[in-house]
Amino acid sequence: MPKRSRRPAEPDVNEMAARILAQAAGMPGEETAAAAPPVKNPAAVALGRLGGLKGGNARAKALSAKKRRDIARQGAETRWKKKKPNG
Repeated sequence: MPKRSRRPAEPDVNEMAARILAQAAGMPGEETAAAAPPVKNPAAVALGRLGGLKGGNARAKALSAKKRRDIARQGAETRWKKKKPNG
């Protein structure tokens, strides 16, 4: 997908003035709140990873050899159908 160059939206003068005043007064502004990364629940992260590690192998064991071949063939045909860009 081509990258699109856009002109950034013009900042609101009032927002800019409020940000400058907050910085001058030493008050925490939006920058500090937005810069903090979201905290993730470690238990949820572990469960999600566990499911991701099991998923493909469990599905492959549940499928018959013929069904796995059919799925692989369909994927290969789809990949080969795609047109290659010129150049």
